[in-house]
Amino acid sequence: MTLPALVIVSVFATAVLSGILGMAGGMILMAILVSTLSVSAAMMLHGAVQAMSNGSRTWFLREYVQWRILPPYLAGAALALAAFTALAVVPDAGVVLILVGAMPFLARVTPRLNALDMNHWPTAVSCGAVVTAAQLLAGASGPLLDMFYLNSTPSRHAVVASKAITQTLGHLLKLLYYGVLVGAVDALPWWLYVVAMATAVAGTRIGTRLLDRLPDETFRRVSGWVILAIAGVCLVQG
Repeated sequence: MTLPALVIVSVFATAVLSGILGMAGGMILMAILVSTLSVSAAMMLHGAVQAMSNGSRTWFLREYVQWRILPPYLAGAALALAAFTALAVVPDAGVVLILVGAMPFLARVTPRLNALDMNHWPTAVSCGAVVTAAQLLAGASGPLLDMFYLNSTPSRHAVVASKAITQTLGHLLKLLYYGVLVGAVDALPWWLYVVAMATAVAGTRIGTRLLDRLPDETFRRVSGWVILAIAGVCLVQG
C-alpha cells in the first residue's frame, strides 16, 4: 500500500497548491507519477486526477470563467489531438520530466510572446494547439498555459477559473489518447482512480478557499517563483 498512499498524499497536496495558484500542482504530480509508474499509467492517472481537480475548480469558480475563449481553444486542441493520433507518440519518462521542467524557462526567454492575449482569437487557437500537445507529450502544461495569460488583465479568480476549464478539456483529451488510442486504460486498479479523484476535489476546495485570502499582487509574484523552482527540480531529475 506504500505506492497508493504516496499517490493519494501527492494528489491532495498538489490539488491544494493548484487551487491557490491555478498551476504548479499538475507539474509536481506528473513528476512524482512518472518517477514511480510507467509513462502510460502515469498519464492515465494524472489525466483522471487533473481533469477532476480542474473540473471541480471550474465549478467552484464558474462565475469567473471567460467562456468566450473556449471555441477557439477547442479548435486548436483538436488539431493537436489529430496530429498525435496520426503519430501514436508515447514519450520516455526522462523526456517527460525534462519537457515539464523546460516549459517555464521557455516561457520566460521568449519576450516577444508577452504580447499574447487569450482574448484574441488567433492566440486562443494557438494556445489550444500548443498546450494540448504539451499535455499529450509531457503530461502537464501549466507553464505554457500561463504564458498565454501574461498579457491578459483579468483578476486572479478569472485567471484561475479560465485556466481550469481549458486544463480540464486538455486532460480529458489526454485520457482519450492514452486510454483509447494507446490502450493504457487498465494500467492501474479502478479504486485508485476513484480515491485519487475524490481526494483531488477535496484538495481543490481547500485551495480555492485559500485563494480568496491571497492579494492579486502576491498571487502573481509567488506563482512565478514557485513554478521556476519546481521546473528546476524536474530538469535535474529528468
